[in-house]
Amino acid sequence: MHGLVNRALQRFAEDTHGLAIWSEVAEAAQPGLTGFEAMLTYDDALTEAVLLALSDRIGSPKDMILEDLGTYLVSHANTQALRRLLRFGGDGFTEFLYSLDDLPDRVRLAVPDLVLPPLDLTEHAPGRFTLATGPGMPGLGHVLVGLLRAMADDYGALAMVELLTDGDQGCRIAVSVAEVEFAEGRDFDLAPLRVVG
Repeated sequence: MHGLVNRALQRFAEDTHGLAIWSEVAEAAQPGLTGFEAMLTYDDALTEAVLLALSDRIGSPKDMILEDLGTYLVSHANTQALRRLLRFGGDGFTEFLYSLDDLPDRVRLAVPDLVLPPLDLTEHAPGRFTLATGPGMPGLGHVLVGLLRAMADDYGALAMVELLTDGDQGCRIAVSVAEVEFAEGRDFDLAPLRVVG
């Protein structure tokens, strides 16, 4: 597993449950482990061991942790760079959904050795979509569900997001957009504010 994925899991554990919990999880997953380097590659079994240790320590199912990780990646103050990357996908939530087909290529531009499975969005009727991923990253479906729900909130859209299938061969997620302007979305500017002084 790419180090960025493991590092995101580490930061999620630290930011939402505290450094002491992360230390216990890391030691339980692999004695002597203190953290992950973002640009290294780790055995998938270690990532799984960290997830299981975190699940055991906080008493939350692994699938729920992955959904919470997806939400964290968009909504936490320490992950605003990813939120900005995703918000470049469009002015509204529906445009953002259509931009997901290009997300693996955009990620590869930023981090060439991080390969995401292909994403394919199909619109079945106005406001009713299915997002499918290719194989290669089990658990991605749960992360995407959390991320999509958080992005709907970020845009101020009212959307239902449901995981239909997830496994070694990819996942399918149903997205129903009831209202694109249900609430006021979070502020977003193309250029970050600079303090002059």
